[in-house]
Order: sequence, then C-alpha cells, then structure tokens
Amino acid sequence: MKKINRRQFLGLFGGGTVASSALLTAACNNKAQQTTAKLQEPPTDKMEYRVNPNTGDKVSLLGFGMMRLPLEGGVSYSENPEAKVDQEMTNKLVDYAIAHGVNYFDTSPAYCRGESEIATGNALHRHPRDKYYVATKMSNFSPETQSRAASIEMFENSLKYLQVDYIDYLLLHGIGGGEDAEETFNNRFMNNGILDWLVEQKKTGRIRNLGFSYHGDVEIFDMLLQWHDEGKYHWDFAQIELNYLDWDYADEINQRNTDASYLYAELEKRGIPAVIMEPLLGGRLSNVPDPVVEKMKRKRPEDSVASWGFRYAGTPKGVLTALSGMKFMEHLQENIWTYSPLEPITDEENAFLMDIAKDIYDLKTIPCNECNYCMPCPYGIDIPAIFSHYNKCIKEGNLPKDNQSPEYRKQRRAFLIGYDRSVPKLRQASHCIQCGQCSPACPQRIDIPKQMRMVDDFTEELKRDGKAIIKEIEMPEEE
Repeated sequence: MKKINRRQFLGLFGGGTVASSALLTAACNNKAQQTTAKLQEPPTDKMEYRVNPNTGDKVSLLGFGMMRLPLEGGVSYSENPEAKVDQEMTNKLVDYAIAHGVNYFDTSPAYCRGESEIATGNALHRHPRDKYYVATKMSNFSPETQSRAASIEMFENSLKYLQVDYIDYLLLHGIGGGEDAEETFNNRFMNNGILDWLVEQKKTGRIRNLGFSYHGDVEIFDMLLQWHDEGKYHWDFAQIELNYLDWDYADEINQRNTDASYLYAELEKRGIPAVIMEPLLGGRLSNVPDPVVEKMKRKRPEDSVASWGFRYAGTPKGVLTALSGMKFMEHLQENIWTYSPLEPITDEENAFLMDIAKDIYDLKTIPCNECNYCMPCPYGIDIPAIFSHYNKCIKEGNLPKDNQSPEYRKQRRAFLIGYDRSVPKLRQASHCIQCGQCSPACPQRIDIPKQMRMVDDFTEELKRDGKAIIKEIEMPEEE
C-alpha cells in the first residue's frame, strides 16, 4: 500500500508551521466542544459546492447523513430500543438544511432500525425533486437478503420509501466487511448477479451514480479499483472514512481498517470523487479532552472543536461532500457555518492536527463510533454505551490502573459509579455470552466479544479491590 506522505498531503493546503503537542489528561467539557461562538443565523447563500465530474452535479460540501435521526421523546435507542423516528423534527431539520444550501442526503435500508429511508422520503418529498440528491445503499448484509430476488426487492423498496423514480447515488454498502471479505462480497454482489443488475439500472436512468462505501479488508477496495482501471466496472464515486485521526492511525488503532491517506490517494489518482463519512468519528473528535479544547480555542477562539474536523475533511480537492449525522438543530447550524463557505485547513493547521491525532491515538481508546450497527444485541447488552463509558473514563483521566496511585480510589469510584449510571446492570458486559453475532456488523472491525471480556474483567478487578479497601477501612484495630 502506498500512502500519501505528509508533504504530499500538505500540497492540498496552504503554508505554515508546526505546533507542539501535550499529554491528554483531565475531564471533557462536551458543551464547550460542541458549540460555537457564532450566534447569528447562518447564511442561506454561502454554501460551498463541489462539482461531480461524472454528471456535473453541483453538490453541497456538507452532506446530511440520515443514520442518526431524532427519536420521539428525545430518547436514544439505548434508552428505548422501540423508539420511533421523530418525523416532525426530521422534517424541520431537512427543511432548514435545504433552505441553507444543503442538497445531499445519505440514507440506507439499515439505518434507524429500518426507518431512515421512510423518514427521509417523507421529508424530502415535500420539496421539488431538483432541490436534492438522495443517496442510499444496497445493504444486503444478512444472508436472507442476498438472493437476487431479495436484493432487487431491497432496491425497489428504497425507491418506494424514498418516494422517487431514481436514485442519485447508489452504493454497495460496506464492502470489505465479513470474516471472509471476498466470499462475503461475492455472496452479496457477484454470485447473485446483483452488481450487473445495478449497472443495468444505471443504464436505464434509475441510478445516476454507482459507487461503494468501504470498511474493512483493503484487498476488496483494491480489487474494485482494479476493475475500474480495467474497465470491468466504472465507479462514479466512493465513500470512505476520512478524518485527522484516521489519516495516519486507522490501521494502528485497528489492523482491519485502512489509513485514509491510502484510500484517498487511490481515489484521487483515478479522479473518483470521495464522499466522506465519519469526519468526527461518530462524535469522538468533538468530544476530546480539555487540553485539546484549550489548544484549539487558543488558535481559533470563535470556532468549535467539531469545526476543525469538518474543515479537515472538506479541504482535499477530491472530496465531493462530507457527511454529518445531525439530529440537533444547533449542530446543523454550526456545520452550515463551517461550510458557508469553507475556510480550508492550512499546512500549519494540518501539522497542528497531526500532533493532536498522535495524542488521541496514545490514549488507546476502543475505536467505537456508536453507529449502532451491532445493535440490538440478542441478549440485551448495550454495546455502544459500554464502550462509550470506558472511552470517556480514559479521556477524563478516570481510568484506574495503578492501585498505588493517590488518585486510584477516586478514579475507581468514578468508573464504577459512572458505569452503573450509564449502563443498566442487566445490559453490562458481564452478561455477554460471547456469541459473536455483533462483530461482523462492526464497520470498525472491533472484536466486540474480546473487548466485552476485557471491560468485564477490568470492572470485576476494580470491584474486588473495592471489597479489600472496604474491609481495610471497617476492620477494627486489634487491642
């Protein structure tokens, strides 16, 4: 694999100097990180657009990801697994986005427990068809959806639910996944003839752009690009994970992922437009430790932490749009500001972000983006909430490791009490039976059962230490 080196990447940016890094400790301040000092209404006529060279589509640099839509009652799936999408709030968000220049909406049959396409269609159908581009996916992950008939039915349902006659951007969803990535790919798209069928649908105009989203085995990514080079299949676009942490550290955080530097370079040299997913790593890059917040605020006092991630993701010239899942109006407004218009990352700022990426990588958090692909667990385990609590304690400096440390008891208490508050006892890692049904669905290729066992062992060790401490405190001295 040949990656773009730092000097080559800086060619995409302006000029500047290197910033120094610091150890990441102390507590997070979510509110400070996720808000911006720009209090005025964002402009309606300043959105940055990129032109798709294949179709001439003028696409908003901010794309609306419809994977994390607001739920009725303002709850999460962790709080209520049966919660339904709040259609009224979704309509308001979509209306506001379109009014401010956003025109790319990305969904899937798999999102929001199967409700996303329906909610997206209901919201978009109220607007003229030429005001938006809709992207959806062939999400035939489960074996019962991989037959030719079932996959065709999935596509036809997408048209019906989205209330459209054609799909602007159709993706093969999550190529490279599965224990045997090549066999999985063949079962989903080749043995059933579905890829050739989708090519035929493009010829008839029912699909305007055909591409894929990538997670997992890079050999599958390379194979599809080889097909493109040979003229076997033409890819109009590709969706990849790109952010300042994954640029150099994706394959070090998880060996089954691939650095964005490689993925982007391969697309760029072929002129294939890149759609960017996870510019904030599912929120992890907007929820960083206080020292990072302080460094970013010193550099750009009026900008939020999140805006750094979006500016980074939108700067490379081969990026068509950067997706954001925005279920809160304030996040939508902030992201519109960031791209209305984009102020590209300079080379000085790029070096600054690379230092921050190194510091974040050194924290060794579990690379969970809380996408909920692994849910629902058949045994009721709240996988994302467990990982979120563990990662939060790392970022806050509350992960107790050394029982000789003066901070140990305080850290231990914060971890155990916070765990019980964040995750109901019956949904904690101790109840995981290691069935492994979750791991194949994870885009980050996390060995979820292994990590569940690690968190449970760690928690039980803390509890045992606690019993010893309590006995030591309560034991009367011998006379």
